[in-house]
Amino acid sequence: MAAPGEALTPSSYITHHLTNLAVGDGGFWTVHIDSLFFSVLTGLIFLGLFHSVAKKATSGVPSKLQCFVEILVEFVDSNVKDTFHGRNPLVAPLALTIFCWIMLMNIMDLIPIDFIPYAAEHGLGIPYLKVVPTADVNITMAMALGVFALMIYYSIKVKGLGGFAKELALHPFNHPIMIPFNLLLEVVSLLAKPISLGMRLFGNMFAGEVVFILIAALMPWWAQWLGSVPWAIFHILIITIQAFVFMMLTIVYLSQAHEDNH
Repeated sequence: MAAPGEALTPSSYITHHLTNLAVGDGGFWTVHIDSLFFSVLTGLIFLGLFHSVAKKATSGVPSKLQCFVEILVEFVDSNVKDTFHGRNPLVAPLALTIFCWIMLMNIMDLIPIDFIPYAAEHGLGIPYLKVVPTADVNITMAMALGVFALMIYYSIKVKGLGGFAKELALHPFNHPIMIPFNLLLEVVSLLAKPISLGMRLFGNMFAGEVVFILIAALMPWWAQWLGSVPWAIFHILIITIQAFVFMMLTIVYLSQAHEDNH
């Protein structure tokens, strides 16, 4: 929440909270330190939590945390079995990692908007700090491009380079004269997958963060809970859906890459 006596105007307050802690000249090679830090932090939390549960797992009466992790694993595993029609031991762990990692990054949006940035600025002298990695298009597109790289790799591995090229050139119209048209359609469709995957997650999380910032900027600090709490409750649904959609589309895209259509 905004601190009492905040001197920033609503416009400058919003701009301040939408600015990343960055290193670089503002161009292509600019690195968003805050987004990288919190994405790595949430990733380490995920790895540490699951590693701890795996080491302490028991076949007897499980702990509540073990039950929760087992529910997550079974949920992801059932979705992979229903959607993925190939054989690849990577897909289920990848889907579990994507779902849990994105959930943790999205959950950062539920922390009061000024809580961590205010402490960082006054305690460490850090002027800007965005704590929601998935509200940064660089993070979401990096994840989407990682999925895209796996799609291309398995498409070529399963179908062969020639088979993958034929799939692009001879679909949907299986005639040599239609190859240019087929390539245009298929290449655009192929490139649209990672773009839509990354931009959908970014757009939803960025919009949610903006709503929290607007509530903090336009309402007095002592009354912000009247707007932020209802929105946070609704936003929990968005957080979960976006993690699920990203996971499911990853499974679908990799399933398509494993389909060897002759």
